[in-house]
This record gives sequence, structure tokens and C-alpha cells, in this order.
Amino acid sequence: MAVPPPVTGVLETVLYYTDQARAEQFYREILGFRLLGKEPGRHLFFRAGSSMFLLFDSKATSKGGSATPAHGASGSVHSCFVVSQQDYDRWREYLVLRDIPIEQEVGWNEEGRSFYFRDPDNNLLEIANMDFWPR
Repeated sequence: MAVPPPVTGVLETVLYYTDQARAEQFYREILGFRLLGKEPGRHLFFRAGSSMFLLFDSKATSKGGSATPAHGASGSVHSCFVVSQQDYDRWREYLVLRDIPIEQEVGWNEEGRSFYFRDPDNNLLEIANMDFWPR
């Protein structure tokens, strides 16, 4: 049986928005992501640590484009961001001070914790204090 070559990581994660200006403001001003590029009415490209975090207008991208096949989603989707253990509580407090409710907090193992909140398009976001998945 053939064995697939290894994958070294996830380069991009994509969520979808309905209002580009509102999404840009939330991810730039609230989460502090660095905006690398945008196409009005179509997409936003952010740097989130060592990864790329993309936001697309699902109506526009579901039609496809010259460089990519059609893709999109509707409804709430999910993404999790990892922060240092030292910054975990600071992140929770920071979001609460900005009137962003924490929906739930979960303990995953002896040290692993995460909490959930929503972006303006109702996407479920999560912040974890470590990578608690088996390697």
C-alpha cells in the first residue's frame, strides 16, 4: 500500500463574512491580525502568527475566480487560535472588556484550556492556551 508524503502544517484557514468592512474591523482592531491584502467585495488576507487567516465573501467566491475554483460556506463555521499560556487569561479579559461574550470555557487535559466566542458573522472562534492534540 502506498503511503502519502507528509504534510508539514496548515497554511491557510478560511472563514466567510457578509460585511467586509465589519469583518476587517473585527479581525484587525479586536483580534489584532495584520491585514496583508484585500479585494473589495471578495476577500481579506490576514497574518495570524505564523499562519494565514483568510476571510471571503461566500457569495462572491462561490462563483469562482481566475485563480481559484468556486468555494464558499454558509452558516456558522469554526476556527481555533492558540496563544501562550501566559496570555490566555489576558485574552479572555480583553474580549470581555470589549463586550464580546465568552460562550463557554473547556478544560481539555490537565493543562489545556480553551474558550469560545463569536465574530460579527456568528462564526464560532476559539482561543486555546496550547496545542493539546496528540502528535
